[in-house]
Amino acid sequence: MKLLGRLLSPKSSVLVVVDVQEKLLPFIADKERVVKNIAKLIKFARIIGMPIVLTEQYPKGLGSTVKEIRELTAGLHPITKLPFSCFGSEEFKESLRRLGASTLVIVGIETHVCVNQTALNALENYKVHVISDATSSRTKENWQVGIERMAREGVTISSTEMLIYELLTAAGTEEFKRSLKLIK
Repeated sequence: MKLLGRLLSPKSSVLVVVDVQEKLLPFIADKERVVKNIAKLIKFARIIGMPIVLTEQYPKGLGSTVKEIRELTAGLHPITKLPFSCFGSEEFKESLRRLGASTLVIVGIETHVCVNQTALNALENYKVHVISDATSSRTKENWQVGIERMAREGVTISSTEMLIYELLTAAGTEEFKRSLKLIK
């Protein structure tokens, strides 16, 4: 079944997990919800075969990716960066080219800094979806401002469950059955 319109396709989408790191996470608003939803999306990406790219902002200072996410992304090499935007990293840009991505699904922290700058840079060449309940900042106000700015600039703002159903497209498939435990 082929659907037309603006719906996402797992074949052309990449899940970008931005900077969910040990020394930053303790200060993030709603951190438990954010990690839970990012974990859910990583598991879902594995079910549907959607590639995942993982980044770390200055790991020497902010530490490695948190254990819950690191365990789910075993085998992935985190792309380390100093620029806030992932697009400041040649390795990041090359990984997207190699994967043939046309759509980026962005999650992580902080919404108003690295997620925002990555999403806005991505708009030059990609469709961009930011998953609001899988992002956060140190304050809810900064999260809100980041989400609003990205939406004004043309980024599609979605939720974890909205994205899962959009990429599944229909009930009754093997992927749908395997994903149900993530949704419930």
